[in-house]
Amino acid sequence: MDSTVREQKIATAFVELADTLVDDFDVIEFLQRLAARCVELLDVSAAGLMLVNQHGQLQTAASSDERAWLLDLLEIQHQEGPCLDCFRGRTAVLPVALDTPETLERWPVFAPRAREYGFHTTYAIPLRLRDTVIGALNLFATTPHLKLGPGDVELAQALADAATIGILQQRTIRQNELLAGQLQTALTNRVRLEQAKGMLAERWAISVDEAFTELRSYARRSQLALSEVALELVLGTLDSAEIRRKPPAESRTKSRGGSPAKRLSKDKSEEKGSR
Repeated sequence: MDSTVREQKIATAFVELADTLVDDFDVIEFLQRLAARCVELLDVSAAGLMLVNQHGQLQTAASSDERAWLLDLLEIQHQEGPCLDCFRGRTAVLPVALDTPETLERWPVFAPRAREYGFHTTYAIPLRLRDTVIGALNLFATTPHLKLGPGDVELAQALADAATIGILQQRTIRQNELLAGQLQTALTNRVRLEQAKGMLAERWAISVDEAFTELRSYARRSQLALSEVALELVLGTLDSAEIRRKPPAESRTKSRGGSPAKRLSKDKSEEKGSR
């Protein structure tokens, strides 16, 4: 990538990560952009993000593709891997070759599976602000013996720090909302998103990554939060065929009566009136 183009993309990434002072802020979409930007700007093939829940445990939150998502799940299930080490030690894990005897002994479940997915090296970067660590960023490279340069490592940490500031900023804006509660909502939305992706992948006989691309494209066209679209699909208030029909956002919203929350409020009002 041309150095001037790369500098422009880096500047754009930081502007995106700073754009959290909005009412319809969606932390899942926010972290998905971060994962995508890491793959675009760094010499890595995939990226995944974990956030701490209200119990102080890491949970998967976003990923650039399905391989990174599954590896993050594997880390949580077996309590081993770069993100877990990064979060526990509150410092970066840089870099780790996945095919060495030391790594296989350190991560006996995670390392072999990562190699099966074609990854040779992994990194983990803390999502932190001073003494507060709210998660970790996982980076995976398919190139053998790849080591990011000091500048790229610093860029990865800067992106992670900017994302952390953005999320913590939201807590202040929400007027004393607890971070754990906010992140738990994000994690719940992520579960719904995974359900929606799985539903579309099965119905349309496509990959999970393709299903996610369809969902995100529909959300953007309709000017809706990704989590809202996933919820409507899971609840059955959104027909999956409508996602591919590409209707105007305004007419779609009017025809379906707005978001589930608005419809629920309307239903309650009508119920009270009937009494």
